[in-house]
This record gives sequence, C-alpha cells and structure tokens, in this order.
Amino acid sequence: MVAPGANITELDYSEQVPLTLKQGLNVINLSYGLEEPVSGYRLEQSIVDAARAGAAVFTKAAGNGSVAVDTIADGDIDFLALDLIGKQSAIFVGALERNGTPENKAKLASYSNYAGSDSEVQNHFLTVGVESDKTGLTGTSVAASVVAGYAAILGSKFTSATPTQITNQLLDTARTDTLVNYDAATYGRGEASLSRALAPVSIR
Repeated sequence: MVAPGANITELDYSEQVPLTLKQGLNVINLSYGLEEPVSGYRLEQSIVDAARAGAAVFTKAAGNGSVAVDTIADGDIDFLALDLIGKQSAIFVGALERNGTPENKAKLASYSNYAGSDSEVQNHFLTVGVESDKTGLTGTSVAASVVAGYAAILGSKFTSATPTQITNQLLDTARTDTLVNYDAATYGRGEASLSRALAPVSIR
C-alpha cells in the first residue's frame, strides 16, 4: 500500500548507525524484535528516542507468540517492544484472521500477540486483517506494514499533521464493532480503519 508521492526506503537493521529521518512525514515499519537490551544498539536506541519525541510514526509488529506484548515468549522477550511502550508516536500492531465487518466480525489470529493488561500498550495497539489464504503472507510483520501504509496515506492528505497527530488519528478512529467479543486487553483500540481515519477535512 503506497501513499501518493511517498518515497520508500529500506533500512538495514543490521547496520548499527542512528536512524536518519528525512524531510516530511517519516513512517518507520518495525517488523522485527530485539532479544537484547536496546541500550546496546545505536539504531534501536535512536528509534526509541525518536518515538519518545514524536519525530516519526513507528508501527511495531506485536509479535507471533500468542502472548501479551510485554510478556516473555518461549524464554525470549522483545526489548524493542518494551522500550516503545508509552512512546507517543509508536503503534503496536496485532493480526486478525481477516478484515472484519459489523455483520461478519473478525477475531485475533491464533499466533498474534495481544495488548494485555498494560493500559499504555492498550492505548497504542491496533489490529488489522492478514488474509494469508489470499496473499500467502502471514504474521504481525505483515499487519504492521499495512498500518504503516495507512499512516503514509494519512500523511499524503493531512500534509501539515505531525507524526503524533497521524498516530492518534489512526488510534482514535479504530473500530470495535467489527471484532468478536471486543475487549481492550485483546484488541487494544480495535481494528484500524483507513476510511474513518481519512474522513475529516483536517486533523489536530
């Protein structure tokens, strides 16, 4: 999903150099985790610092361990996820089995991590459908990239909006009526809705 006028750049996360942001809205997709403390990694530390400052929109894959975002899974913990909790322009993204509608509600994919009991995670957690039978793709990494695309599209319409405003617009317009037995501990804010997010003339 590409926004009009967007430029796509691939980051080599193996290169430990600080994140460099470009002019305009920056949307950074984080479809990976980190199994060691962020403080030992220059790139990831700069990502956390930028998310804290609201310098870019960061979409972080929630993970595929069927546990809460801040929970140890199979003996591992995602330190990047932990350090992004509470950061103003970070969005955690879980995967639904498919896109939901009020008439045909969707549920969280069996593999997807969920928001859990931490209200800071819940408030910055979205879900989106990943229909692997149609695309051949699966995982919250795919879901995070979809929401990154949504953020870029919003940026192409709301050209003066800050990364934090784009982040909040996606969070505030999420749907809960398209989800099976909605609760914040599972779905966070709900299912991301591009049409709702794009609806207003301006955002603030």
